[in-house]
Amino acid sequence: MSDAPTTALLAVNLGTPETPTAPAVRRYLAEFLSDPRVVSIPAILWKPLLYGLILPLRSGRSAQKYAQVWLPEGSPLAVYSRRLAQAMQQQLPQWRVREAMRYGEPALLKALDALAAEGMQRIVVLPLYPQYSTTTTASIEDRVQQWQARNPKVLVQTIRDYAEDPRWVAAVAASIADYWAQHGRGGKLVFSFHGIPQRVADAGDPYPQRCEASAKAIAAALGLASSDWELTYQSRFGRERWLQPYAEPRLWELAESGIQTLDVVCPGFATDCLETLEEVQMGFTETLTARGARMRYIPCLNDSSAHAAALATLATAQPA
Repeated sequence: MSDAPTTALLAVNLGTPETPTAPAVRRYLAEFLSDPRVVSIPAILWKPLLYGLILPLRSGRSAQKYAQVWLPEGSPLAVYSRRLAQAMQQQLPQWRVREAMRYGEPALLKALDALAAEGMQRIVVLPLYPQYSTTTTASIEDRVQQWQARNPKVLVQTIRDYAEDPRWVAAVAASIADYWAQHGRGGKLVFSFHGIPQRVADAGDPYPQRCEASAKAIAAALGLASSDWELTYQSRFGRERWLQPYAEPRLWELAESGIQTLDVVCPGFATDCLETLEEVQMGFTETLTARGARMRYIPCLNDSSAHAAALATLATAQPA
């Protein structure tokens, strides 16, 4: 009787360029921004704008930003996703654990193919987006359903959301408490989630409600009063209205109100990446310093043992 695993956990993150160069960033952005779940403009209108204006303008600028946060082993998102999968493998010795990306490499569909070729009979897909959105998790679900239709003999289950999962909430809260124990507590804790267009939320996307649920659960686990914390949204793109309040302007207002030290955490991101390291840790800190305040960024859970244990438990809780 073989002891080889027949169940796999595939942790799927957003994706990243392979190198911090304009050509690599262009390839990555072309795939990312061509997903109709991300940009819902009809392709006949969007593609000329994307290839004629956006990619030529953004690729070089984004490459410079990636270069500022690049690790010796590669992109932070790729490095921490890989390490997180390895940490979960330690938690799940009877499973096979792999990581994949929705955009870029290791590609989601290729990872599913590889697991099937290795004899996996059941694959639990874990989108590394704690809060469900049609712009993120649903895109992974689309690809998984396409693959499942071609591979009916393999049972594939996708975890939709873990915004209020008690073990994940406890892990985030503990990471904040540990930071405060080492560095002291600031005047306000600000949750910064990645934004989405307001029209997407108006159309029924539950993402803002899921972000609010996460923030409230984490704040409750920390024993915070409502006046101790705030929820904001970052990474707005384009001119249309996105979820509000916008993170950076709100931080400016808090600084100008007299709060000298602001602590910022980004629990919508499983791993640190360009948006948390370059936009928040570097960018927000710089602009707040110019306003006479100090901002401290509390890192994502990344490959911490508490994160790996929480997500491994979440995966094993799925009914076979």
